[in-house]
Amino acid sequence: MARGKIQIKRIENSTNRQVTYSKRRSGIFKKANELTVLCDAKVSIIMLSSSGKLHEYISPSTTTKEFFDEYQRMLAVDLWASQYQKMQEKLKSLKEVNRNLRREIRQRFGESLNDLSFEELSLLEEDIDDALSIIRERKFKVLSNRIETSKKKVRSISQQIVLRNVAEINRNLRNEFEGRLEDPEYGLADNEEHYENVIPGFFALRLQQNQPNAHGGSGSDLTTYPLLD
Repeated sequence: MARGKIQIKRIENSTNRQVTYSKRRSGIFKKANELTVLCDAKVSIIMLSSSGKLHEYISPSTTTKEFFDEYQRMLAVDLWASQYQKMQEKLKSLKEVNRNLRREIRQRFGESLNDLSFEELSLLEEDIDDALSIIRERKFKVLSNRIETSKKKVRSISQQIVLRNVAEINRNLRNEFEGRLEDPEYGLADNEEHYENVIPGFFALRLQQNQPNAHGGSGSDLTTYPLLD
């Protein structure tokens, strides 16, 4: 059954369009290869798909450059002249930009100022003042951050020192009180001077044994010694 003719127009469906392109590209490349083998011809085909992909066929006996060099020789044209001219113009433009930038840099260092007018010097001065303002603002910000960081470190170290001192004092007091509890004969009155300084208003009791009292008898007197402030 013969295939019907299709209408030659753009395929709207992108998937079908890509499938058709792939199939026909393979057929064209196959015919080009057959032409190269059968007729000893040099064939070159360059194809660009709608998706931007490049596909190329070149006869195995030659290269793309050789093919286009032969094409230019036979037609007496130079395909690279226009491209070379465009590249030269682009290079010239880039050199001019580079030269202007170098001159501006020298001027900001106080060099190459002889050719500047009064207005240009004034504009240059304003630009430098603006740049200095930005630099100073950034400098002060960095300095403030460093000072704040140093303050935080100092506060942290101070807190650690205070905590260590408190822990040390607490440990010493606990050890001392535990020692007093282990020696009940003297209780808390062995070191009156120490506890007078620690607990204001505390007083010591000392029991006097086997001494006559104020009435001439023997017994015990309870003497109170207030602590000094």
